[in-house]
Amino acid sequence: MIFSQSLKKRQDFQNTYKKGTSKGNRYLVLYVLRKENTENRLGISVSKKVGNSVVRHRVTRLIRESYRLNETKFMKGIDMIFVARPSCKGIPFQEMEKSVLSLAERSKILEAEDPCQEVL
Repeated sequence: MIFSQSLKKRQDFQNTYKKGTSKGNRYLVLYVLRKENTENRLGISVSKKVGNSVVRHRVTRLIRESYRLNETKFMKGIDMIFVARPSCKGIPFQEMEKSVLSLAERSKILEAEDPCQEVL
């Protein structure tokens, strides 16, 4: 991830949960806290309710890859935590990517696209 770091400390997670806003959909819940710094921090939480360790790690990889591929679309200076719901077990990558982007759009953390930008 070029513009982002990982949220690792328990205090950072707790701060984002308490002071941030949340939006949810069928597969994920997104907690967002705006900061003054210039880089994003990403946290991912997948509980044992989702499945065994193989399933949990797959879900984590899908969320991280969905974010990484669309990282340039996100505003800067945001702490975000994606919490996986048990229904996300076994979904394909495209569905996870749609879920991540729809939550980001509903949370208003996507930058407005430039209409003059060329499509490659």
